[in-house]
Amino acid sequence: MESLDESYLEYRVGQVRYLGEGFKKAGIPVMWPTGGHAVYVEASRFLPHIKKGNFPAQALVVALYLEGGIRAVEIGSLMFGKDKEVEHEFVRFAIPRRVYTRSHMDYVIEVMRKLRDEKAHIKGLEIVYEPPYLRHFLARLKPVD
Repeated sequence: MESLDESYLEYRVGQVRYLGEGFKKAGIPVMWPTGGHAVYVEASRFLPHIKKGNFPAQALVVALYLEGGIRAVEIGSLMFGKDKEVEHEFVRFAIPRRVYTRSHMDYVIEVMRKLRDEKAHIKGLEIVYEPPYLRHFLARLKPVD
């Protein structure tokens, strides 16, 4: 029933839009317009110094976790690129319903600003172990020297 409540939907979509607008104001490239559940950052534009073969979206996911304890997911060449060329390198910031407040969104924006200012220090990654299936869940990676 909640998913049909228009005031809830307005809040939900507004929360996602707020995060996306905060990223845009900070100069962080996002897919626009945002959706109803997530904001997608274009990692290859955010980290242009990292080649696709070195997984820029996954490198950003790792940097987010190390810098701010923020969990996001790579949707790019690690997830889909084993057997084909992937056009986009996205990081998805999915927002679960009724979990986070505006101050949480502000924190995520602030961590992304810090990473933006220090992005030259974010290194690409290389696979050191690749399983036969579910590569993006089970692979092991290390920073490129």
